[in-house]
Amino acid sequence: ALFPGAFNCCTKVSDEIPKGILRRVERFEIQKAAGLCHLEAIILYIEGRKFCVSPRIRKVKKWMKKNKRKIPRKKNHGKKQRRIKIIKKKQ
Repeated sequence: ALFPGAFNCCTKVSDEIPKGILRRVERFEIQKAAGLCHLEAIILYIEGRKFCVSPRIRKVKKWMKKNKRKIPRKKNHGKKQRRIKIIKKKQ
């Protein structure tokens, strides 16, 4: 369940998740207990829908290690600058 309003907080988490659902996840976010949301959760985005699952599920932990690239990154500019420098050195 998501908290209505401006902040999409998970208010409840599921302790189980089928493997089929994990395979279809497009991206995920980690919700911390600190701050506006008072519950630790992993928010999975599947076909425009959000699923809140417990970060303590072993299956989810393993899946997250394999799929780190599915976390939306906020700071890409640092890597782009490094790539430009490497290209200049090669020429």
